[in-house]
Amino acid sequence: MATLDPKAVLDNRRSGRPSIGLIIGVAVCSACAILALLVDVYQGGPVPTIIGLFLAVLPVPLLIAGVLFLDRLEPEPRRTIVFAFLWGAGVAALLALVINTAGLAFLTVPLFGPQAGYYVSATFGAPLVEETLKGLVLIGILWFSRQELDGPTDGVIYAAMVGLGFALTENVTYYVRALESGTLVMTFVMRGLISPLAHPLFTAMIGLGVAYAAQRHGPARFWGPALGWVAACVLHGIWNGSSRWGLAGLAVAYGLLLLVAIALIVVVVRDRKRIVATIARFLPQYQPTGLVTPEDVRMLATLGGRRQARHWARITGGLRATQAMSDYQLAATELALMHARAERGVAESHWPRRRDQLLALMNAARTAFLIRRPHPPNPPWAGGGAHSGFIRQGPNPPGPGPYQGHPPQGPGPRY
Repeated sequence: MATLDPKAVLDNRRSGRPSIGLIIGVAVCSACAILALLVDVYQGGPVPTIIGLFLAVLPVPLLIAGVLFLDRLEPEPRRTIVFAFLWGAGVAALLALVINTAGLAFLTVPLFGPQAGYYVSATFGAPLVEETLKGLVLIGILWFSRQELDGPTDGVIYAAMVGLGFALTENVTYYVRALESGTLVMTFVMRGLISPLAHPLFTAMIGLGVAYAAQRHGPARFWGPALGWVAACVLHGIWNGSSRWGLAGLAVAYGLLLLVAIALIVVVVRDRKRIVATIARFLPQYQPTGLVTPEDVRMLATLGGRRQARHWARITGGLRATQAMSDYQLAATELALMHARAERGVAESHWPRRRDQLLALMNAARTAFLIRRPHPPNPPWAGGGAHSGFIRQGPNPPGPGPYQGHPPQGPGPRY
């Protein structure tokens, strides 16, 4: 039997090379991003474009790190996150540039005149176009990878990545124009330092709607994303239109975005508590397998306990043991969330097979750990007694119980 691929199991995909669809999607998104940069080169020249690209990229690593920091308890597949970012930076940004430019030239300026036309386009046209294009990839995730949307945090994470990608490409254009007008410093402060999360916050509304739809049946699957799109467009329109009202308008816009950011943080914190409760609710049924104990469930239910367990694994068995512990934790979390989806009736049709795969990964991770350290010291989360699956010896008790099945046998990961 082939060696178990932990990453493929956790990402709920086949082991091996990336799919042709993913490769084509990444290629198309990258090509669109390059075309958008070539437009900047054509309009402003290569040197201003290079400067603008450098300034646009500068805050992005820190912003991505902040987004991924929110995604620690149940990390999303990196392939999907990367694709969402590239979609925003490539397809969404290029099409928005083309459609917005055409709208100015053929609709708003001829109807309202130059000054009013630009304002109408920025306040009403651009938000509709840009949020629709950014939201398309979220709808795609809902359609093709619904099982990845386990709650509002997932929707926020994907939306934030789309927004960051879009803002990166858009900011290059703004910085090139600012170099021509001599306002580069002010533009960088406003767009790169003060409001770098504007686009992610707008699109997060669609992300919340999509995540809500992923956990529901019936009409909610349609009006959830629709309401999210409307909210994103309204926020975006208020932000763009606030410039007409001077400092007072900017203060209102920034205050509104601050409130939205605080609300999203509250949503993420509450969702984390929900995931913790899900772990505590569904994992105890697997105690007959020997893969979890009550102490292990308590460890899995807190970020501090997980961090403590990985630290214990590192000092006990080195980096490979740490990786095994991380795979165990993530597989256990996915297992609990899968049960929650099954309870709502929105789990994937092959969820019993996925359950077995996750249990097999948990078993392989624990076994690999014990092979490297047959008699590890008592883990701190187990208290004074040996009550953790990571220090139990011998075969797992297969007996009957809430879990009617056995983890697939065969070679485990090569830690």
